[in-house]
Amino acid sequence: MKKYVILASLASALLFTAQAGNTDKVAAANATEVAAPAKARAYKVDVAKSNLKWHAKKVTGEHFGDIQLQSGELQVNSNKIVGGTFVIDMNSISNTDIKDEGYNAKLVNHLKSDDFFGVEKHPTATFKISSVKPLANAAAGQPNATVTGDLTIKGITNQVSFPATVSVKNGVASAKAEVTVDRSKYDVRYGSKSFFDNLGDKVIYDDFVVTLDVTAKQ
Repeated sequence: MKKYVILASLASALLFTAQAGNTDKVAAANATEVAAPAKARAYKVDVAKSNLKWHAKKVTGEHFGDIQLQSGELQVNSNKIVGGTFVIDMNSISNTDIKDEGYNAKLVNHLKSDDFFGVEKHPTATFKISSVKPLANAAAGQPNATVTGDLTIKGITNQVSFPATVSVKNGVASAKAEVTVDRSKYDVRYGSKSFFDNLGDKVIYDDFVVTLDVTAKQ
């Protein structure tokens, strides 16, 4: 009789342990479900309300112009920009500082040629955001994040990072920044002392700046 009591007690203990184990698994599964991050939502870039401006310098002066986004989106999670992709229309390159139409057209056509961006072979450039890291103690109206991503020009991809002012409010995401691009990393050779010697005052500096102001909506 004592033997049966011991066996019954052992069976009850095993059953309790199994039930407790199952309960723990269920609780863990529920905890995992609760902890799972929300999926980022795509905000489509409003091309008409977004713009890019370029600024390039040479020894003897400088030039300014515009370039248009073809398409893009910003990824938003919990009212924070966490990613994004942009397609830039390289055929849209324009100049805004030269008033003479003939000289203006000559410069723009040169920028589109193989000496610079080879637009016929490479009609678009792309930028894909890989991370957006908040900047601590950012002052109002000043850059509040560091954006890092892959910039592709002429089929060549390099990582770039830059400070940006980003926000999400009332279903609208925005990003503003000045991005310095080293054209020599994208095989844009014309007038570059990185590729040619003895250019004298014909040197065009490798770094140019793209100022972006992007608006995206749900």
